[in-house]
Amino acid sequence: MSATPTAPTEPKSDVAGNADAETISGGHLVARALRAEGIDAIFTLSGGHIIDIYDGCIDEGIRVIDVRHEQVAAHAADGYARVTGRPGCAVVTAGPGTTDAVTGVANALRAESPMLLIGGQGALSQHRMGSLQDLPHVDMMRPITKFASSVVTTERVADMCSMAFREAVAGAPGPVYLEIGRDILDGRVPISSAVLPAPGHYRASTRGIGDPADIERLADILLKAERPCVLLGTQVWTCRGSEAAAEFVRALNIPAFMNGSARGTLAPGDPHHFQLTRRYAFNHADVIVIVGTPFDFRMGYGKRLPQDATVVQIDMDYRTVGKNRDVSLGLVGDVGAILSAVTQAASGREKAGARAREPWLEALRAEEARLQEERLPRLLQDTAPIHPLRLAHEINQFLTDNTLYIGDGGDVVTFSGGVVQPKGPGLWMDPGPLGTLGVGVPFAMAAKIARPEREVVCLFGDGAFSLTGWDFETMVRFDLPFIGVVGNNSYMNQIRYGQMRKYGEERGDVGNKLGDVHYDKFAQMLGGYGEEVSDPSQIRPALERARESGKPALINVWIDQNAFAPGTMNQTMYK
Repeated sequence: MSATPTAPTEPKSDVAGNADAETISGGHLVARALRAEGIDAIFTLSGGHIIDIYDGCIDEGIRVIDVRHEQVAAHAADGYARVTGRPGCAVVTAGPGTTDAVTGVANALRAESPMLLIGGQGALSQHRMGSLQDLPHVDMMRPITKFASSVVTTERVADMCSMAFREAVAGAPGPVYLEIGRDILDGRVPISSAVLPAPGHYRASTRGIGDPADIERLADILLKAERPCVLLGTQVWTCRGSEAAAEFVRALNIPAFMNGSARGTLAPGDPHHFQLTRRYAFNHADVIVIVGTPFDFRMGYGKRLPQDATVVQIDMDYRTVGKNRDVSLGLVGDVGAILSAVTQAASGREKAGARAREPWLEALRAEEARLQEERLPRLLQDTAPIHPLRLAHEINQFLTDNTLYIGDGGDVVTFSGGVVQPKGPGLWMDPGPLGTLGVGVPFAMAAKIARPEREVVCLFGDGAFSLTGWDFETMVRFDLPFIGVVGNNSYMNQIRYGQMRKYGEERGDVGNKLGDVHYDKFAQMLGGYGEEVSDPSQIRPALERARESGKPALINVWIDQNAFAPGTMNQTMYK
């Protein structure tokens, strides 16, 4: 997670614009700390408390990406971290500016995504006097961050930023918060008195592997297993451990399943890549290795794993290991480093067990092929309104080796989770376990800022897009082309299904029926590319035209409002 920082430059001017190489303002100290961390863009919505940070960012060569809602700024900082491996940064003003960012910070906490939120505050001289937008921000942020603090002197601004970044990336990463008052940011101090930690020298390595004896023990377990399998979770990508994970499954000949941001660790077609047979594998495996995934609602709180199987859990956070379900062995550390160490520990040993388990893999491949064949007619159905499976299939066929896929929605994105297969590591983004809708536009924004050469395709539910969709204009304003697909059924359909089951169809529309919005026209109004699709045969041509437009684009696809994903029908999110 460490950055490749550049050396700071001397400040060019003071607040009044006069040459002053001996002093520096708090806002410029923030900018220097951000650049030392390798941050090249901040996401923000303007406010009088924070403008000196903008001035500092200009001098330090940091882009200021101004958005239309602070929730978008926070989600974009989260997305920037996921794409780059470095903490992202959002800067918001005090009061409602900070409270608007709360959802984005909370989402980053559950997703274990490192980001710094900087919030404004009134001057210390106005403390508890009722200054403009004054709120107890630190108290509010503390439950949803790894670290939250006020900065009370200008001299300590950069040092406190460094402290916050250190907390953000220690162990399982997450968001941090700093409240910096207007007088602290505008204040000037001698450069000689300002604490300026040297880039790359203010935190320790985070690539620990835990107890070496446990590495040896896991190697023994896997070499003796007859029917092992591994589930690779988001932390594999967080640790940039994709290569280590691929080497691990190949060297030990283990079938692998992937969820969250680990999707794409193995490319589709890889002989160790499995997607549809996870339940079958879990039910028949003698050893199950869970990497970087908690036993939360997505895993049935661990109840989906047989009690008689040997279960090994590898995670960056000791609090996650063994939570909700006992494990046979738990390892805490950098998951990529742990997988590499296990591969190395097994390399010099007899691998008869690994070679003998080919029948196990063949059985899984046969079951995978059967399930794929069984599902194929549903993927290709040509009904109208369009079935969400057909939409997901067309998107999957459209992806290239350079396409980042983002899912932002409920039921329609649940459909896509079993169909869309990214072609490589780091090419999948979703909200994470908080299930926050509205991440799509800010994630796409962050991805195009951080990796402009990468194609971005985002599938939205129509309800999800409406939450942060006005920042489509920000994408146009900053010339950030992406391909957005709105699966439009005019409902919050994931909730609608549960209501109909519980209260009857006559009350299924209460609180979740949306208008028939033409999002293609919305895109055109804001200067992007828009197109409407109601015939499944036109999905791919529309996607191609959106790609060729070179603009931010929205393809409005009318989908069947009475088609529900299996996960929705099982109501797994509530169990």
